[in-house]
Order: sequence, then C-alpha cells, then structure tokens
Amino acid sequence: MSVWTVILIIAVIAAIILGVLYFVGRKMQAKQEDQRAQLDQMAQTVNMLVIDKKRMKIMEAGFPKMVTDNIPKRAKMSKVPVVKAKIGPKITPLLCDEAIFDDVPVKAEIKAVVSGCLLYTSDAA
Repeated sequence: MSVWTVILIIAVIAAIILGVLYFVGRKMQAKQEDQRAQLDQMAQTVNMLVIDKKRMKIMEAGFPKMVTDNIPKRAKMSKVPVVKAKIGPKITPLLCDEAIFDDVPVKAEIKAVVSGCLLYTSDAA
C-alpha cells in the first residue's frame, strides 16, 4: 500500500466524520430553537425581590422533585446559576440564564421574564 492510498483513506474518513458532525449540529440547533420558541411562548413578566444568587449544583438548589427528575445524570453534578427570589408571598429558586446572571442585582426588586423555573431576562425596577 502506498502513502497516497493511506492519505486518501484518512481524508475520506475525516470527510465522513465532518459531514456527520455537521448534520448532527444542525439537528441540535433546530431543537434548541424550538425549545427557545416554547420558552418565549410560555413566558410571563413578574415583579420579584431577588434575595440571593449563587452558582451551585442543581440538586442542592431546592428545585421541585419534578424538575430534578428530568435532568440528565451528567448535568446533575455541574454548577448552574441559581437566583432565589420572592415572588408574591413565596420564595422560589429560579435557574438563571448565564448571559444575565452577572447583571441581576441582589436585595433589589426587579421586573423579570420567567418561564417555568427559568429566569432569562430582567430589568432593574
């Protein structure tokens, strides 16, 4: 077997792998866009008092059992941004979007867009 044959085989295998990754990536991107559309559809704007914000393991954050049961095993040990807020008379832990976590003020009342237990935009009130 010559060197050129080996190089050709490696190039074909690399092209196949890149093609598969491209199509899998497009499929995952479409799925993420559908999920974002669902979040936007179910979103509510609420006034809340932010009590505390931390990066903690999702199992230690105090989310309801229904939420923690739907989390994949590999994600249970990772640290996520969590905001504890008082919405009405109830103190609720909310999973915060990574993009706005640093902008959320502590011990302040804010107007935020919440979908389920996910806080993904906020304005200081």
